[in-house]
Amino acid sequence: MKVLYFAWLRERIGRGEEKLSPPAEALESSAAFVAWLKTLDARYELAFADLSALRVAADQEMVAWDAPLTDVRELAFFPPMTGG
Repeated sequence: MKVLYFAWLRERIGRGEEKLSPPAEALESSAAFVAWLKTLDARYELAFADLSALRVAADQEMVAWDAPLTDVRELAFFPPMTGG
């Protein structure tokens, strides 16, 4: 799965995108995916400390944190307002 990080998320994680192979349980929801990311490295823990300050899009469509990620190819995380 291609994962994109925008704005200060990119700065905190240290990359704008990456390819990941999450376990099945991480695909149960966007929130479950973030919980899995947080186990990978302290940078993710810091970047995703407050989900209320973030939005998520699956395959370029906004989704809720409880949305399942089955068959999603691209996941993007960003703050509510991003600059160009």
